[in-house]
Amino acid sequence: MTLRTSPPPPRATSYASFTSYVQARRPVLLRTARSLTNDPGDAEDLLQTVLARIYLHWDRIADHRALDGYVRRALVNTRTSQWRRRRVDELPSDTLPEPRDMAAGTGPVDPAEHQALRDALWRAVLRLPDRQRAIVVLRYYEDLSEAGTAELLGVSVGTVKSSLSRALVKLRKDPELHGVK
Repeated sequence: MTLRTSPPPPRATSYASFTSYVQARRPVLLRTARSLTNDPGDAEDLLQTVLARIYLHWDRIADHRALDGYVRRALVNTRTSQWRRRRVDELPSDTLPEPRDMAAGTGPVDPAEHQALRDALWRAVLRLPDRQRAIVVLRYYEDLSEAGTAELLGVSVGTVKSSLSRALVKLRKDPELHGVK
């Protein structure tokens, strides 16, 4: 019978530096994770999974100044692995969006209408296929360049451009956003 031994726990100084990093960057990392998932609970699980893996390798990370990119890449890779396992692209909804009565050429006037518009846009983004949603999130929410998005996702710049173009067409045709300028 062979006994497996677990790796030794990281040093206390490693734990302290990891803890301070997570405390400082958790809101930003959680926002990125939420951008990659349909459900806030799934986003928290995704971030927790990635942080647990990173903690195990914390001492081996040479450049701690590049941690955000490293964690962002780990979030995308982990989420991609989850997509491949689950393959659920559409989520049914019991409620239909209500049509908006907006004057031609004018946007929302009050903060509640502005927030409702933002929520509708976010729901439309969440209805995009996984790759398109990831590209839209990285390009417009994370403000990465096309080259940066391509590098992070491991695809060509042309793939980013074509996927982004298709995503924008879908968003323009989204019935919930119809008539919004």
